[in-house]
Amino acid sequence: ANVDEVLMLLVSGDLRVGMCTGHVALKDVSAMLSPDLIKAKARLMHDSLMRDFGIAQPRIAVLGLNPHASDNGLMGDEEKRIIAPAIRELSAEGRFVMGPYPADGFFGAGTHRQFDGVLAMYHDQGLIPFKTLTFNRSTNFTAGLPVIRTSPDHGTGFDIAGKDMADPSSFRYAIFKALDLFRQRKQHQEDHENPLKKTQMSEDKENT
Repeated sequence: ANVDEVLMLLVSGDLRVGMCTGHVALKDVSAMLSPDLIKAKARLMHDSLMRDFGIAQPRIAVLGLNPHASDNGLMGDEEKRIIAPAIRELSAEGRFVMGPYPADGFFGAGTHRQFDGVLAMYHDQGLIPFKTLTFNRSTNFTAGLPVIRTSPDHGTGFDIAGKDMADPSSFRYAIFKALDLFRQRKQHQEDHENPLKKTQMSEDKENT
């Protein structure tokens, strides 16, 4: 689609969880993280929440990488060295971005309900709690594309292929969510068209 960066965003109702790093080995995550990567993913999430979900002022939570978000450096320094500086820069841009939050209690305490989007550092950190809460009632959405792309929230299930055992719920959800996203993106585009152009079109219509 000729775009440099996209965001894997898992969506179920008002719960939206994105990942800074996707399908990569856990041992490679720390080396891949950088302030620029976190800022790029957070901006994609912010813009998608506005354009695709109709949220005027998105609230985004950023999770830490280490246990307890490192406990002030006792268990790693990625929070202080990489994640917190990115959050400060995003906040300086006027975006409502908070964190880094300890990932272990974030969902269990219900803190995710205070935000429109949650940005996790790696795949399982975001998807294990997300799928525990929403499995088969959610979809995988690729934010940042010029087209709408959704898919079920799970893998292919070759072990049950052809056995009439597959649950189509997430597939249905993906289709209906794609329709919702298409309508919302179209509405957003119409709402943000050039006001002078809209005025001229209205005048032309009145004159005909």
